[in-house]
Amino acid sequence: MAIRNSSATWKGTLKEGAGTLTVGSGHYEGPYTFASRFESGAGTNPEELIGAAHAGCYSMFLSAMLTDNGTPPVRVTTTATVHLGAGPTITQIDLVCTADVHGISAEKFAELAAGAKAKCPISKALAAVETVTLDAKLV
Repeated sequence: MAIRNSSATWKGTLKEGAGTLTVGSGHYEGPYTFASRFESGAGTNPEELIGAAHAGCYSMFLSAMLTDNGTPPVRVTTTATVHLGAGPTITQIDLVCTADVHGISAEKFAELAAGAKAKCPISKALAAVETVTLDAKLV
């Protein structure tokens, strides 16, 4: 199986410093600051990247489960909203998914959607998050 890496560099103090987040493939490098993480400043933050990873992993895993069910999807779109609370700690992640799938009942889709939430590798890695919600709908 694949081994992936990413890196971060931080320069300066917590509030006045700044850093750069880089994914190993080189396809993304972006700035982050105290303001972009804890306020509403320009730049990205680790929680945004966790959200992107979770949404991407969930979409792919659900697609695989739907395909294995004999009902391959036309499209699966997922957003992940990551809540950063006191501590700081990630307190909640809300997954919202829409899927265009032909020939599947709403009940079977709900079963597979819940299974993908439980079984995707990023969900497993984030098992310490107290609350992970899922709103999955067929379109």
